[in-house]
Amino acid sequence: MSIYELIIIDPTDPVYDPLWRQGAYVFPFITRLGVTLSVFGWSTGSSLQQSSNLWTYESVAACHLILSGLCVLASIWHWTFWNLDLFSTTRSRVLALDLVRLFGIHLSLASTLCFGFGLGHLTGFFGPGFWSSDALGIVGTIRYVKPVYSIIGLTPYCYGSIAAHHIVAGLVGISVGLWQTASRPGPSLYSLLGLANIEATLSSSIASVFFSGFITSGLVWYGSLSTSLELFGPTRFEWDTGYFSLNIESRVKSIDGLLQKQAWESVPDKVVLYDYIGNNPAKGGLFRSGPMLKGDGIFQNWLGQASFEVGALPVSVRRMPAFFETFPVVLVDLGGTVRADIPFRRAESRYSLEQTKVIVSFLGGLLTGAEYSNPAIVKSYARKAQFGQIFTFDKKTSASDGVFRTGLRGWYTFGHISLGLLFFFAHLWHGGRSLFKDIWTGVIVNYETTASVEYGRNEKLGEGTTKASAFI
Repeated sequence: MSIYELIIIDPTDPVYDPLWRQGAYVFPFITRLGVTLSVFGWSTGSSLQQSSNLWTYESVAACHLILSGLCVLASIWHWTFWNLDLFSTTRSRVLALDLVRLFGIHLSLASTLCFGFGLGHLTGFFGPGFWSSDALGIVGTIRYVKPVYSIIGLTPYCYGSIAAHHIVAGLVGISVGLWQTASRPGPSLYSLLGLANIEATLSSSIASVFFSGFITSGLVWYGSLSTSLELFGPTRFEWDTGYFSLNIESRVKSIDGLLQKQAWESVPDKVVLYDYIGNNPAKGGLFRSGPMLKGDGIFQNWLGQASFEVGALPVSVRRMPAFFETFPVVLVDLGGTVRADIPFRRAESRYSLEQTKVIVSFLGGLLTGAEYSNPAIVKSYARKAQFGQIFTFDKKTSASDGVFRTGLRGWYTFGHISLGLLFFFAHLWHGGRSLFKDIWTGVIVNYETTASVEYGRNEKLGEGTTKASAFI
């Protein structure tokens, strides 16, 4: 997948043509862990800590290919040599799968990896760090993350809690894993949890997988510190709440009214880009294949902030909600009163743009200082203002068709929720089979039933009264 994305990705404009609009699925996750360079000289961010060029996008792709091949070879080897002495029980030395010890070994290994990731990779002790950014996704780059163990770290805006969580969880997991490896559960607990049944162990492992899938799906869809805007794009809730438009408005209002033109020109390009409905992952359908730029094209220029006026009264265009395919063009004043619109039926219109003589002017962007009063031009910009900020697009290069697509957040959430539900039902299925095996088989598995059918224990198979001489 990473090699495929290396072929299709165009890294020349990280602001107006970011990875998440080009359909990148693996690259944002690779970049988040500290890889920002390519052997061809381009970079996805200004890495402050990456001093070595060993880990590039190409080397990561090559390592994934090699490791996947080694995993295939390892599976074949384990399938062939399944009867190793490693799998003999510690007490009777009978060839069997000691599932409790296997659980302890795997938990110890996984916890060691978790602890090493937190202490070595995230903190910069032996690694590049982690992609961190501000609340608006402007200054994102790779930085070292200092662990925060105080109560302040429990806030959802503290990167230090990520490193601290991995360190603490790794230490606890290592301790529990070693304890599981060295100790044995009591007979009642062993029987209650079905620890002798490999299907019960399978059911428990499936539970951890679907739980992780649900958690990560929520983090990606709703947004979190670990899914920054530069790498994953905005969420639908930032469009629904007007998060970026309100920030732009507050930036402009904080500057003297005589300098409005300069204020709009100083708005960061990334914030302007986020304030567009085409970047909303909930706007595109799941079954419309292709990247986001396949719908509207590649961003070229920002035309500027469109300001509408009816006489001396400023009005604004009601923006389209996320789940609407079409929406009426309505212009309202600051109090929410409708002052103008584009009517469906001209015969009964009272607030049409021709009747109310709406004019539009631009500040910032390509058309800064321009003003239009022609009804046809005003209508065109009013329709575009429904989508947020107004841009020009290169539709030819991307062969866009005008139909919005969802992005990385939508596809990741859909895939992991679907697989998580599948694993959830598989957990219930295998757990029920293992816990209630005696009901669905009609055989109560205990010492008496197994002894009666064990070959060689009795002179007559299935009869417990005629024991063989070796068992008398």
